[in-house]
Amino acid sequence: MATLDEIRQSINEIDTQLLALFAKRRAISLEVARNKLSSQRPIRDQHREQELLAYLTQVGRPMGLSAHFIQRVFQLIIEDSVLIQQDFIQQQQNPEIKETGTSVAYLGPLGSYSSLAARKFLGRQLSDIREVGCSSFNQVFQEVESGACSYGVLPIENLTSGSINEVYDLMQQTSLSIVAELTYPIDHCLLTAVDTDIADIDVIYGHPQPITQSSHYLDNHPHIRKVFCDSSSAAMLKVKELALPNAAAIGSAEGGEIYGLIKLTNGLANQPENCTRFWVVARDPVRVSPLVPAKTTFIMSTTQKTGSLVEALLILRNHNINMTKLESRPIPGNPWEEMFYVDVAANLESDEMKSAINELKASIRYIKILGCYPSEDVHPVNSPTAE
Repeated sequence: MATLDEIRQSINEIDTQLLALFAKRRAISLEVARNKLSSQRPIRDQHREQELLAYLTQVGRPMGLSAHFIQRVFQLIIEDSVLIQQDFIQQQQNPEIKETGTSVAYLGPLGSYSSLAARKFLGRQLSDIREVGCSSFNQVFQEVESGACSYGVLPIENLTSGSINEVYDLMQQTSLSIVAELTYPIDHCLLTAVDTDIADIDVIYGHPQPITQSSHYLDNHPHIRKVFCDSSSAAMLKVKELALPNAAAIGSAEGGEIYGLIKLTNGLANQPENCTRFWVVARDPVRVSPLVPAKTTFIMSTTQKTGSLVEALLILRNHNINMTKLESRPIPGNPWEEMFYVDVAANLESDEMKSAINELKASIRYIKILGCYPSEDVHPVNSPTAE
């Protein structure tokens, strides 16, 4: 009988082979992107994706693999394929964007959720990245506006705690453009510097957002004192410096590893499926290929006439433009007046969107385009045979 170490070595060898096959598949996916670019075919082909899942399920079942397992694995692989194809086509559409020597600003030190999101975005397409942690959202804007950084990564909304209003308010005042979006899964963990018991924790350090998002867990431990920090990274660093058995931080497992912390438990967030949506901003806008699903974000101020907002939204509907988000924020210096942030699933260069924008300009007081960017909402398809 093989020893446990020998069995694990066999698993390592198989996993290494899988990695090589994943890399080979990625390279072929780029060939697909080149073909689609030359033939001007859209990136997503959901019929093809459904056929692939059905085929793989049929092949995998006799091997003892469940349809659910096959579908989960290959939905992730398909998502990765779609995103790298989008990246390739966007690079061809925007050749002026540098592929090396890129710098990015984000809230907090290394290990914050914003820094992890920045690595997810830029790590997929760029090398030689200079990371700049900032103490405030305003500083992130300043780093990019001044030219000190190429990109800024900003959290805009969370499934549990909702919109991050400070970022919305700062977007009213900047000349920066949204050039990308991404979502980052959030798994709040309880992290300590020393091995201890959860029952011994009486103080938790964390950014206000993660603490709010973990309110149900904290309500079940009313004796725990909450201490707010400027970022999740600052909370983890504080706990590392204290090195006390009664002190813990709320942060990510990845961030905890960076600071050498121990994960006592995870899943602290009120919602099991928790994620944060981020905007990536830059000084210059990007052009989105018509082959790539796009979003456009703009702000508008309607008149004070009754029904003016409804009339503005009807313009979008009449042009078959799907609105994905509507957010209102007060206008500084104008009491009782609001600015509306609107996300639509449309390319700014499409005929429908151009017509809609022209009609809106004629019917409302103010409109400002914040950016048109590739959509990262890669909704997975399901194979009927895999149900």
